Amino acid sequence: MKAKCYAKVNIFLKITGTRDSYHELASRFCRVHNLYDLMFFEKTNSRKTFTIIGDFTCDVNSNTVYKIYKLIKNLPGVETFFNEHVIRVEKNIPEFAGLGGGSSNAATFLLMANKYCNLNLTVEEMSKIGEKVGADVPFFIYEYDSANVTGIGEIVEKYDEEPLDLEVFTPKIKCDTKEIFTKFREKYYNIPTKNEVSELLQKKSIDILNEYSLEYLNDLYKPAVDVNNELIKYSNKGYFFSGSGSSFFKLK
Repeated sequence: MKAKCYAKVNIFLKITGTRDSYHELASRFCRVHNLYDLMFFEKTNSRKTFTIIGDFTCDVNSNTVYKIYKLIKNLPGVETFFNEHVIRVEKNIPEFAGLGGGSSNAATFLLMANKYCNLNLTVEEMSKIGEKVGADVPFFIYEYDSANVTGIGEIVEKYDEEPLDLEVFTPKIKCDTKEIFTKFREKYYNIPTKNEVSELLQKKSIDILNEYSLEYLNDLYKPAVDVNNELIKYSNKGYFFSGSGSSFFKLK
């Protein structure tokens, strides 16, 4: 039993307001077909507790896959299944890089658990579970190649377009999302107009990348550079910025 956990990039990312302690956004998420982790459910000979194996930098309690497991473990058959199977993840997506690796792992785990544990959850039900773990998880639950994502990440609408052939580059710079959002609120908070957002949501991704600048498309780029000055060296190489970084991408 195995599945791919694809990375994503944000073609654009505009902060449109706040809701309680969350930021609302408008974004185009695109799946990166040539960058993915692999997730396996492997039968074990001896009965065990929940076990996940992989090159993770966090402990099990902080792992997004484990957080999903805790939300579904009381559903019929789930705990028994994962006492008899270990989860193994071959990591290829850099962590904390704006590519959604942890969210993709969480979503893929839930999709696989739904299938192999015969849970019969709808996509909408899985999305509701996923958003409790991370704002990006619903996008990966829907398995769209391209989607407009709004709200705090829970509103995912398929966008029909040809998949982009993307090259992703992640410098060895650790971007702290919390610190970048703090800098954004302090210095760069400027809500776009409804017309600006509507125009971006309607345009094809390839047209967006050809018509707009890196600085305009991602509201978190400038605060990220303020926090990590070395990011600036990549701004003149035709790259665009994904999420809160540190990954860049461009059309091949």
